[in-house]
This record gives sequence, structure tokens and C-alpha cells, in this order.
Amino acid sequence: MEYLLEGVKVLDVASYVAGPAAATVMADFGADVIKVEPPSGDNYRSLVAAYRTNYYWSLTSRNKRDIAIDLRGKEGQAVLHKLVEGADVILVNFNTTQLAKYDLEYETLKQINPKLIFAHITGYGTKGPDSGRRAYDVAAWWSRSGILDLMQPPAQRPPNAVGGVGDHASAMSLFSVIMMALFHRERSGVGSYVATSLAANGVWSNGMHLQAAIAGYNLADVMKEHGYRSHFMMPYCTRDGRYVQLVGADPVREWPLLCKALKHPEWLEDERFQDMVGIMECREELRQRFAEGFAKMNLVDVISALEAVDATFSVVETISDVLEDAHLIENEAIVKVESDNPDYQWTIGNPIEVGGFRKKPPKDGPEIGEHTRDILAEGGFSEEEILNLEQAGVVKQHS
Repeated sequence: MEYLLEGVKVLDVASYVAGPAAATVMADFGADVIKVEPPSGDNYRSLVAAYRTNYYWSLTSRNKRDIAIDLRGKEGQAVLHKLVEGADVILVNFNTTQLAKYDLEYETLKQINPKLIFAHITGYGTKGPDSGRRAYDVAAWWSRSGILDLMQPPAQRPPNAVGGVGDHASAMSLFSVIMMALFHRERSGVGSYVATSLAANGVWSNGMHLQAAIAGYNLADVMKEHGYRSHFMMPYCTRDGRYVQLVGADPVREWPLLCKALKHPEWLEDERFQDMVGIMECREELRQRFAEGFAKMNLVDVISALEAVDATFSVVETISDVLEDAHLIENEAIVKVESDNPDYQWTIGNPIEVGGFRKKPPKDGPEIGEHTRDILAEGGFSEEEILNLEQAGVVKQHS
């Protein structure tokens, strides 16, 4: 078997990012992922309508086939039910009201296919007063979790959240629970309902700081009053306007290394800096010293100095730098694409490696209904039935 998930059939009925991104990871590993969208097209296709290429759609729709079905009526719902018979997984991001509207509730589908894995991603979970609330990751992952509160500078508003970040983190949770369900089915022979939410993933991502607050140390409140307090865990600006991020998770180790890198070994002799208590009491002074030291060097010299002493740090890469990062390309975080589209020569690889199995080379996302007839034929529909469905507007084949 060339690909790990070869032979697994997935119906991707979700829209926008988190659900489709989880299906993309499955497609990367060889699953037959069928994107189900309305004949008018998924709204996600038009998210960047002002630009010549829908780069978001390209990212989450690679290596998928596409069928266009109008699920608003009973005929379209019956078509999808028929496809469920041969599916291993269905992904949805509808709330409970919408699932009932489109006749896609798990209790209904498991009667059709008891081995089906029903993967459900929501904004705020399936229980409680907000279970039906409209959600995107900016609201549910960033805001509801307290992450933006944690990032709020003193006397300023919270920073702008960056859309898609929480979606992709949540997609990996959804992918993981789907794989758990497939493993369970392998042992038990039965399918299952699995779910996660953007809000729960945000809370999990913010878990260290929420656990600290439970214990009585609310870092968000401290930062609003004082700003970020550790000079070992800050970005510093270089002479040429770039930034390096120090990582002082072990400040006892990093302190003498930074003194050497900044060419101030005499700091180690200062009686005020002989232990971490004294060093942290003088944090404002040392923050200023660090800032002045880094500001005297260009980025290339800062990198050389920090690497020479084995200090822990990272360059704050620009987006353009990331796309040309040879190390990331070698590790397939940035991947070459087989496409005639000049705007889609590279894409973002999923972050998982499985020894002995390769990933499918990324290809262009499908057109609306590009594979409708083939998928229906594989699902047992006759040519006459397919023609009738097309003429009735229930399904659409891309021409």
C-alpha cells in the first residue's frame, strides 16, 4: 500500500477551514476525499473574491474530488444518504438545527451505515446555551479561550486575532479523533460519533495559563498591569530592524550565555546578578541592557553571536522568509505543487510524518461538481438517474 489511508472514503460536507482542513490531511495520506458542496459553490470559494486566486481554497481542497448536491430538498438529501452507504467517514460543521434541516443527524446516518465515522466540529460544542452560536476561530478559539486577553498589552486594547490559526490547530484535533475512531472500528467493527470544537481547542491551547489561573496566578492580569515581565522571553530588535525571540525557559542556563553573546562578561561579576532572585529583581535594567546590546548588531551578527554560545532563540521570520526557508522545505512544511496555476506553485504541508508512508503530491483543488457523475456512478446511480438529477437541479456536473 503506497499511502496510509488508501481505500478510506471520506465525505467532506463541512465548509470554511477546520473541518475541510482535517479532510485535507486525510487526502494527503491517500484517502478518497469527496468534497460535497452546493451547485452554486461553497461560500468559502468566494472569501478572497478581490484577488485573482482563491489561495485559501487551494490550501484546503487539494487532492479532493468534488460533487455538487443541493441538500435543501429531500432528493438531494437522498443522494447524500446513498453515498453514505459506501463511506467510511463524514465530516460536518453544522449545528444541531442545521443537521436536522439537512437530514444529516448521526442517528439517521448510522442506520444507513453502522460503520460510519461521524466527525463533527462546532464552534462552541454540542451542549449548553451557545451550542448553536455562529462561530469562527477569531471568536471561538482566540477570544472565548482567553488567548487574546493573555496577549493584551498594558493600557491597550487586545491585539487583532489572525483568522485561520485556530482553525488549523483545531483541524489536527479533528483529524486525531477520526483516526482514533477508525482504530476503534478496526477492533469493534462499529462506527462512532466523534466531535471537537474551536472553543475547546482554544482552551486546550491556552491550558498552561488557565491552569496557572486556577492555582491563583493569573498571568493576563499581571501583564495588563506590568507588561511581560521576563527579559529572557522577549523579542529584541536588531540594528537592521529585524527581531530575535529569546527563549529563557531555563534562565539559569541562558543568563551566562547571553552575557557572552552580548560581549558583557562583566555582568556575571555584578553582585546584584549572582542568583535568579537578584536577576529578576533587576529585570527592567537588564531588559534595557539586552535591548541596547541587540540594537548595536545586524541580524546576521546576532544570529552568529547567539549560535556561538548555544543560546536558545529564534529569528522572528517574515512571511516571505518562511516561504523560502530551506530547512522548512526540506522537512516538507512547504511543499512543491503540481499545478499550471502560477499562484499555486507551492503549498503548506501538513505537519505529520508516518514512517514508511509518503504523502500524495499536492494538486489543484476541484471545480464545482467536477466529479459529480463519476461519484454518483460509483455510488450505484444509473446514467438515467444521474441525468434526471442533473435536469432537476439536484446535482451539478462541471462542464
